[in-house]
Amino acid sequence: MKKQILLDSSPVLYDKEVTPEEFAKNWTVHHSEWKVEGDWLVGENRGNWPGMAIPKQDFPGNVLVEFEAQTILPSSHDINVMWNGEWLAETDQRGIAYVAGLQGWWTGKVGIEKSNDYKFMVGTPLFDFVPGKVYKIQAGSIDGHCFILANGRLLLEAMDPEPIDTEKYTKVGFEAYCSKIKIRNIIIRQIHWEPVEMKYEPEF
Repeated sequence: MKKQILLDSSPVLYDKEVTPEEFAKNWTVHHSEWKVEGDWLVGENRGNWPGMAIPKQDFPGNVLVEFEAQTILPSSHDINVMWNGEWLAETDQRGIAYVAGLQGWWTGKVGIEKSNDYKFMVGTPLFDFVPGKVYKIQAGSIDGHCFILANGRLLLEAMDPEPIDTEKYTKVGFEAYCSKIKIRNIIIRQIHWEPVEMKYEPEF
């Protein structure tokens, strides 16, 4: 709404092949098991909590996270991504962050939320998710205007009235929540965008 992302001119901040060596050196893992199998990053978490893999690199500003993902059958839910986030070493928990995902929130919703107070949370059950199917997911935000797309289709957008400080909270991560998922072709961009005038032309 009222914005157009200029993807071709949005600088790429991350576009690496995730090898076992690169993953071991440049990522951290929390409350879950993650490993590289071929060109997939595979995450498994049997608990009802965020099981995360987080690059050590920081990604400040308005970012767009793009990746392919699927659940690994019989796992049927929760492919989640975090941005503008943090991991708190003192409590070993996720702190402030935006999180978006497919087939989550316990009842099969597409959703976006802001941890850790969860006062900003939106969701819809209207996306026809297929377990085991590969989806191209794009999620991010522009000054608190959050969105998630799957296979080029906008599924949900919402405007946070109290946006996260994107220069202070700079972590991106991937989350399995009582799920087993795999991810590949990760690209993270700094969002370049322009305002769009939205108006109706009379139809009658």
